[in-house]
Amino acid sequence: MKALILAGGFGTRLRPISCTRPKTLFPIVNKPLLERILQRLEKTGIKEAILAVNGLTEFYLKKYTIEKYGLDIKYSIDPPKKPLGTGGPIKKAERLIGKSGPFLVLNGDIFTDLEYKEIIEFHKKKQAIATIALYEVDDPSRYGVAEILDNNRIKQFIEKPKKDEAPTKLINAGIYVLDPKIFNYIPKDKPTSMEREIFPKLIKEKNLFGLTMQGLWMDIGKPAGYLQANNKLLKTYHKKNKIRMQNSEIKTPVAIDSDVKIGLGTVIGPYVAIGKNTIIANNVKINHSVILPDVTIKEGATIKGAIIGEGAVIGKNVKVNKDCVIGDYVEIEDNILICEGRAVCPGTKITENIINSI
Repeated sequence: MKALILAGGFGTRLRPISCTRPKTLFPIVNKPLLERILQRLEKTGIKEAILAVNGLTEFYLKKYTIEKYGLDIKYSIDPPKKPLGTGGPIKKAERLIGKSGPFLVLNGDIFTDLEYKEIIEFHKKKQAIATIALYEVDDPSRYGVAEILDNNRIKQFIEKPKKDEAPTKLINAGIYVLDPKIFNYIPKDKPTSMEREIFPKLIKEKNLFGLTMQGLWMDIGKPAGYLQANNKLLKTYHKKNKIRMQNSEIKTPVAIDSDVKIGLGTVIGPYVAIGKNTIIANNVKINHSVILPDVTIKEGATIKGAIIGEGAVIGKNVKVNKDCVIGDYVEIEDNILICEGRAVCPGTKITENIINSI
């Protein structure tokens, strides 16, 4: 079986971090999300993964060295300046996928430990054209919502309903198993929505099934979701690792990558992931944050609940508050305050306090 990973989005909700990398390369506890997806595919027994991407994402994926876990990786490229939606990329990859049997489709911005084998076997048993993984959430209004019958056939599918109009709390988890017959439903070289155009047709034909699945599932499409995904995995990491450092305090769970230097009197944690080659000076405080690689954090700085981009320089006594996103290679001068929820674009030099976003 082959897997198609839909990774062609531009990550607009994750800017400014996504200005300089696709969502699939966002580190989840210091390992790119794509690596974690490929690792799980390998454990499922899948040998080939096709990445449905735009040209810019292809550039970044080939630029970065990622662990492929023995999978054969191929690319299906969306045409420039013409995004194909959620269905078009599936049709575009038809030649690479072939028609020998069902294939797995994954949204590339989902962090999950749901068992792919479970939905694959269910799909084969039902002999369906399409099977969707369903997951229960508190607020389904941000997602496609499914209502299923006793035989797991989907009765109706509503994309992003109002919260009080959702028929259930079962959402489309971004994991599908599709039969090659699906290609007959999707027009060639045309932007197409699986959720709004293809699923309704399959429902009318009684060919769309859903499987409610249990486990960890998180959409990292927003900064809060990205931080939460790191926190969830840090809990698992903490069970397997004890971190001891002289003259600094580590409040687990914390993940510290290679070649990180930490100064005297510094307090890190809980819930912090620090990328490789980061330099943290004396008397720094960091909690509930993700620090990407090659960052410099100078003496007395405080970072609470923020994302700090690669290569950023955080000056002395700087305060970066909750829900802030600092882009790659930003330089913040000494004694600056970054107020809650602010975003700083890549490469910016900050010389005064930020109250409004820039």
